[in-house]
Amino acid sequence: MVSEQIPQQGPGPGSGPPPAGRSMPEPPAQAPQVPGATHVSEAAVARVAAAAARAIDGVHSLGTGAGRALGALRGRVSGAQHESTVGVSAEVGREEVAVDLTLIADYGRPLHAIAADVRTAVFASVEELTGLRVIEVNIEIGDIHVPTASGSSPATGAIPAVPAAARPPAPGTPPAGAEPADPTTPDGERA
Repeated sequence: MVSEQIPQQGPGPGSGPPPAGRSMPEPPAQAPQVPGATHVSEAAVARVAAAAARAIDGVHSLGTGAGRALGALRGRVSGAQHESTVGVSAEVGREEVAVDLTLIADYGRPLHAIAADVRTAVFASVEELTGLRVIEVNIEIGDIHVPTASGSSPATGAIPAVPAAARPPAPGTPPAGAEPADPTTPDGERA
């Protein structure tokens, strides 16, 4: 039987003391490699993407009014909390993922800037936490949230109403309190 000698590669654990003035770093603990496959579900990717998008300044909420209402109703029926991935969908392949988001933006920030920030955050979070390669993040800004002066929120997307007294009169309409116009023409005939 022929024995083969394996050359030793530099100092290793138990190979003697390290050079003077240097300490040996501990080898990293590695988990044993066990065969098997890991699949990250679309729901898991959507939840990661939703959390990343909500963290961005200028994102009021995800989904649209109807989608959020349907999600809340579904949560009440099933008893689940309304932790929502409403407005977020993901298509997961073996190594790649595409994410689609619909959001409601806060009024006052440029919409393209909000979308770019969301896209960057979702891209980084999904790749880091799932290990999947993000091929695209599509964003639809479905509405704008405009707060009222009193601090309470109107229905999403509703722009505060202008009182009738502050509105200019419609063309051809006499100002408030004015006498009605005489329906006759200068020739004396009725108009």
